[in-house]
Amino acid sequence: MDTLLKLHQATKTIPNESDLDNTILDHLDLTIRKGDFVTVLGGNGAGKSTLFNSITGTSLLTSGTVTLSGQEVTNWQEEKRAKYISRVFQDPKMGTAPRMTVAENLLLALKRGKKRYILPRKLKEQRTRFEKICESIGNGLEKHLDTPTGHLSGGQRQSLSLLMATLTQPDLLLLDEHTAALDPKTSKKLMALTDQVIEENQLTCLMITHRMEDALVYGNRLIVMENGKIKLDLNKEEKAKLTLEDLFVLFEEEQVSPGI
Repeated sequence: MDTLLKLHQATKTIPNESDLDNTILDHLDLTIRKGDFVTVLGGNGAGKSTLFNSITGTSLLTSGTVTLSGQEVTNWQEEKRAKYISRVFQDPKMGTAPRMTVAENLLLALKRGKKRYILPRKLKEQRTRFEKICESIGNGLEKHLDTPTGHLSGGQRQSLSLLMATLTQPDLLLLDEHTAALDPKTSKKLMALTDQVIEENQLTCLMITHRMEDALVYGNRLIVMENGKIKLDLNKEEKAKLTLEDLFVLFEEEQVSPGI
């Protein structure tokens, strides 16, 4: 299977108050193949969000390289990478413009990574398409095309964020604990929708989660991070043998390890 993303010796250090470098990512090597759906686990400070920031260009590496579809993008700014990478954040407020309607947000998502020109919006021409897309979610979002997103529920807003992130089928989808701020019932529905969207569009995805059940149920690969490194990298068959108890034991060992 073709390699989509490769991080080689990815290192991120940040000076602290003692003028010593605090290592967030520590010579991390990671290869993601096209079609992979990788769940990412790790305790606080493991480097998960920094990994995502390094992939998107939100934070550039101190050393090491990032290669996307065979092209090195290590020094590319976030705006340039946005043509190929979409990200959904934990906070439902971060993925949408609150004063714009649902339809306007979707129209904005169609232009992700493209040059912007002063042209007619052509919103009416897209309305039927947007209705069908929203209707497929099953939470009534299609009835709120003219509603400002700031008036939506958290679940509806996060569903919209997912639709916006996948509307133009990005090369790589990053899900940054995108269900964490939702109640259990809404979170379960959004994860089912997520799995459906990824499978139907054959997307490549990395998903950070603190829900160990989701890490076991979804995806074809599981990564566990610790201290800026990848502690475990399990394929589908290896992951299938894991139980929740195994993961709990793994994280208990992490908590009592020296230096943590």
